[in-house]
Order: sequence, then C-alpha cells, then structure tokens
Amino acid sequence: MTVPVTDTPVPASAARPVQAPKSASSRGRLVFRRFLRNKMGLAGGIVLVLLFAGAFVSPLFYPFDHRQQDDLFLLTPPSPTHWFGTSKLGEDLFAQTMRGLQKSLIIGLLVAVLSTGLAAIVGASAGYFGNAADRSLMWVVDLLLVLPSFLVVAILSPLFRGESWLLLVLLLGLFSWMITARIVRGMTLSLREREFVKAARFMGMPPWRIILKHLLPNMASLLIIDATITVGAAILAETSLSFFGFGIQPPDVSLGTLIASGTESALTFPWLFGFPAGLLVLTVLAVNFLGDGLRDALDPTSSRGRRRG
Repeated sequence: MTVPVTDTPVPASAARPVQAPKSASSRGRLVFRRFLRNKMGLAGGIVLVLLFAGAFVSPLFYPFDHRQQDDLFLLTPPSPTHWFGTSKLGEDLFAQTMRGLQKSLIIGLLVAVLSTGLAAIVGASAGYFGNAADRSLMWVVDLLLVLPSFLVVAILSPLFRGESWLLLVLLLGLFSWMITARIVRGMTLSLREREFVKAARFMGMPPWRIILKHLLPNMASLLIIDATITVGAAILAETSLSFFGFGIQPPDVSLGTLIASGTESALTFPWLFGFPAGLLVLTVLAVNFLGDGLRDALDPTSSRGRRRG
C-alpha cells in the first residue's frame, strides 16, 4: 500500500512552532523580579522613598517651620512637641533637618543627572567619531581631571553667594563627570565595531541616533550605577562645602550647615549633631544600595543578577 503524495505546500507555521518575540515588557518584568530579589537594593529603594516622603510631605503637616523660633524651648531634647529637639535659638530641629534633607536630595539628583548625562554624551561622542573630536574632547577631560575640583568649587562658591543654589549644582556637576566619560569612551570604541552598529551605519542612520539608540542603551547598567554613586558623592560634596561655609548659605539650611552648627555640641547636646549626621549616612547608604541592586538587575553578565534571575 502506497501513501499518496500531494503537491500541496506545507505551511511554515505547521513546520515549526511559532515563537513569540520577546517584548520590552517581558524584559522589564525580568529586571523587576531580579531587583525584588535583591534584598539590600529593595531596602535601599524603600528607605529612599521614605526619606523623600519625610522631606517633602512632612513639612505640610508639621506645626513648626524651619525658620520659626520658640523662646520657651531653648536647647530642649527630643519630645512629642519637638520631635528632634530644638537649637539654642529655639528652632525646631526636625523642621530644619527636613528642609536640609530636601536641599541635599534635590542637589544630589540634579548633579547626578547633569554629570552622568554629560559623561555619556562626551564619552560616546569621542569614542564613536574618533580622530580630532576624540583628541579634543579627551584633552578637555584630562585638563579637568588635573584640577582640584573641591578646591575650585570652594573658591568659586563665595562669588555666587546670595545667588541661586542651582549654581552650586552646576559647579558640582561640571567637575564630576570626567572619569565616567573615559570609561564610556573605552566601551564605545569596542561597541562601534559590533555588527548591530555597523548595520545601523550602513542603513544610513545618523551618528547621533546611533549613539542614543544603540550605544548608550548598551551601557545602561554602567550609567545607572554611576548616577547613583554620583548622587551619594554629590550629597557628601554639598555637605562638605556647606560644613566649611562654601555651599548653602544662611538663612537657608542643608544637612551640612546643620552638622557644622551641631559639631561643637555633639557631646553636650547630641541631638543637634546626631539627627542630621544620621540622616546623611542613611541617605548615602540607601542610594548606594539602590544603585547596586539596579546594576545587578539590569546587567545580565552580573553573577548576582544571573543567580537571582
């Protein structure tokens, strides 16, 4: 008995199973699951959200303003009335600390965005275009690297005293991107020889579109961890400058000015120093843990990210 042979073509869908393309949403869910399994990163994110909520929401309900003075409560310890105690002028320390935390968080985030964005654009442009552009941009990077950034910012800060604190953000951002730019340049030199970049170039895609769409997304884990590290470094830099009188100026307050004013009373009236310093340490640790967790979740080559995924 013979089996009849037909000339009807077999559909491609019947010859092999159809595989659904991996969507961006599935990639996002995978990254989210990896991040949730990183306990330290998750804890850092939760603490950072609570710090933001405390800094920006609590002043709306707290009965005291950071500039208000209570002559009946001078240098009083923490109490149900004044949660963090009061200063020698009767100022509520909780209100002042939340105001200082607002400034530190905003400055840290703005400096991180400015610094990481500048490093990504300059480093990727130098590595992709090469030749004269590479030499010129790296000359600027080398010049800025040899300058003592903290000293330069400290010298320039008094010139803008009384002006907007955004000038301090600009100064901090302009002196904190150079090392990352060199790392991005090195990665770009390797990525520009990959097949997907060559294919985009042969298709006539403009160079800036190649940089933004193909090169920088492949450095996302590096840029994210750099941004989070820069947030902590910027908060510490602003605190240090304010501690020495070069950053945020009175009558405004920051964590640095509060720590500076409470240093002399750290042993006799410890709440004046302990609460601002404790929130500073907690903020920097939370940012670093969050960045570490995001790096492991986004980077598929990370051993911890692979194990948790």
